[in-house]
Amino acid sequence: MNFHNLALPSDEERYEELLKLSLDYARQGETKALCMMLEHGLPVTLSNAQGNSLLMLAAYHDHPETVQMLLERGAEPDKTNDRGQTSLAGVAFKGYLHVAKLLLSAGADPLIPQGMGMTPLSFAMLFGRTEVQQLMEQHLALSETKKMPFLLHCMRKLQKLFQKKNRKLKPH
Repeated sequence: MNFHNLALPSDEERYEELLKLSLDYARQGETKALCMMLEHGLPVTLSNAQGNSLLMLAAYHDHPETVQMLLERGAEPDKTNDRGQTSLAGVAFKGYLHVAKLLLSAGADPLIPQGMGMTPLSFAMLFGRTEVQQLMEQHLALSETKKMPFLLHCMRKLQKLFQKKNRKLKPH
């Protein structure tokens, strides 16, 4: 056998194969293998041709361990694909409660527009994913509660500013 005529894959071909493999690992929940690739330089922001990120693929296929690992390494929970959809929207459509909890804990927005007036919350409602819907509603209620002290602080500042302005305008 003559090995000199054997064509070896180019670096570009090997790189493409590694990218495809990493996307498959995310889709299949191969957390350890994907983690090893990330530790050796694979970008956590990697997406396929449709803009679906590693996080989206892991979330959409219900792999909470992989989702957690990607979030810990900086994956963006609200990154959109080419159709304007987020990981949380896919999870709301599928009804994966545990993955929804992970995404919400990482800052995913249940009200981020997905196109045509839809949001992750409206997907959960539309497709009867009651547990995911309730989780998102609770998350929104808590986040609004956390914002209240800040809003009250702003209101007080505005009130003081308004009072000062009014005092300057009154004739003496």
